[in-house]
Amino acid sequence: MTNHTLAAGTVERRLRAHRDAGRGLLMPYITGGITSGWTDYLRAFAAAGADAIEVGLPFSDPTLDGVTIQQAGETALARGASTRRILTDLSGMPDLGVPLVISTYYNLVLHDGPEEFCAALRRAGVDGLIVPDLPVHEADELTDVAAAAGIELVLLASPATPQPRLAEISCRSRGFVYAVSLMGTTGERAALAASAAELTERIRRVSDRPVLLGFGISTPEQAREARRHADGVVVGAAVMRRVLDGDGPDDLRAFLATLRQALDQECDRPR
Repeated sequence: MTNHTLAAGTVERRLRAHRDAGRGLLMPYITGGITSGWTDYLRAFAAAGADAIEVGLPFSDPTLDGVTIQQAGETALARGASTRRILTDLSGMPDLGVPLVISTYYNLVLHDGPEEFCAALRRAGVDGLIVPDLPVHEADELTDVAAAAGIELVLLASPATPQPRLAEISCRSRGFVYAVSLMGTTGERAALAASAAELTERIRRVSDRPVLLGFGISTPEQAREARRHADGVVVGAAVMRRVLDGDGPDDLRAFLATLRQALDQECDRPR
């Protein structure tokens, strides 16, 4: 059975420290292998003030991803991206000073086996893992294997998650709790979902772990609004649309700097 008293790892320690210092948390996403020099984007993300960085391993059947992330995955796979190549790229990078969190589907974990998969993440300098299609009641084995390898397994909660299950997710999740702002797939949206505020408030009732809000955060205004409820934001489709449109690392650094500024401004508001 999973040991729920495990000490916080690198991701959670970093996010807690930044949150407790009054900083809004920013975690941008990139699909690994999307371009030949894709790791240059990671450096740009760190320079823009990211508190953690999510790296997606492309998968052939991304059921929870919207059109943009699906297209990014297809582009990366067409370029020959694979789990091994992406982790090799990461292992060759200097320390960014920012925790790296891999996200992928459970099929890729099972392909190598949880022990070897998590060991490979650790060797590549990865600190956390998100597996969106792994339900909490089936997460014990991977949670234990990941913890033994020094990898924090992040669990997701959605607006449809019943409160008892939400409490279990919040307890078992490591690093942070990933709050899915709405029922649906990833993607840019015109406004932050109304369900986001209620979900984050329900998580806070049962956990002090950092809460990051994702799915649909696309603009500084949405980041600022999300920060009023959650500790920070995950920004995926808005980043990947720009990469697919040809924006380089400097362009993404400038875009993320606007989100960083919005989060910082919201933190500076009188409460």
